[in-house]
Amino acid sequence: MTAGLELPPAVRAFDALAPSFDERFGAWRSVAAQRRAVRRALLRAFPRGARVIELGGGTGDDALFLAAEGRRVLLTDGSPAMCARGEAKVRAASAETAVTVRHATLEGFDDFAARVAADSTVFDGAFSNFAALNCLEDLTPVARGLARLLRPRARVLLVMFGPFAPAEVLVELLRGRPHQSLRRLAGGPVPASVGGRSFHVFYPGPHRVARQFSPWFTRVATRGIGICVPPSAAEPWISKYPRLLSVLETADRVLTRPLAFLGDHVLVECVRTDRPLDAGDAR
Repeated sequence: MTAGLELPPAVRAFDALAPSFDERFGAWRSVAAQRRAVRRALLRAFPRGARVIELGGGTGDDALFLAAEGRRVLLTDGSPAMCARGEAKVRAASAETAVTVRHATLEGFDDFAARVAADSTVFDGAFSNFAALNCLEDLTPVARGLARLLRPRARVLLVMFGPFAPAEVLVELLRGRPHQSLRRLAGGPVPASVGGRSFHVFYPGPHRVARQFSPWFTRVATRGIGICVPPSAAEPWISKYPRLLSVLETADRVLTRPLAFLGDHVLVECVRTDRPLDAGDAR
């Protein structure tokens, strides 16, 4: 962690986890299956040559994937240690011309965006994968920051924990943790911990996310990620059954739209409106 830098609790937790993050989550087949679904959506939303922003990009797996597919990515993350890991992976992949890594917390993203916007940089889209935004109660600063940087009609893909996931309820009941099974319905901050470090998460539904991104963005699509594919709470057990996971992944592709609100994650796709960011919007 950078000396003297005060980080939000969730960022501190993942900053401490950064050295082992890829090893801990990289081998889990359920995570890989959900990531494949997100990546299909990213490729549809952002054509080759597009310049996009990633929020909460961690160690850079999705940014490097997009770079290999001909996109350019500004990867941002609030954890200095995650950024350092991401920069090392970008160098190892010789992808410095396609991926730039910058430190930016979600809480301070609007201020970060104002500095980037001062260079007259305009982006073609943005995305956030695997619930980084669930660590914020109010997404307005993120929406305002993206409004500064994105051209009209640019697409934003927000992959967040869904408000209710039957697969998680089943997994937690089978693990003998009924107190965890309905946590997403709490309606407020929910205690969480990573590596023994505590913070809070929130489970807003797509409608609330859309309200907080208005008036600069309009929601145009909602997809479920991990409707049948179980959450990471089923790991490492579920990774022992790749054929079962393959069947569940196929089912997810069929159910992604009709049962979107029941996904472990929900992908909320928005489009930048023509509404300018005027002086009354800046805070």
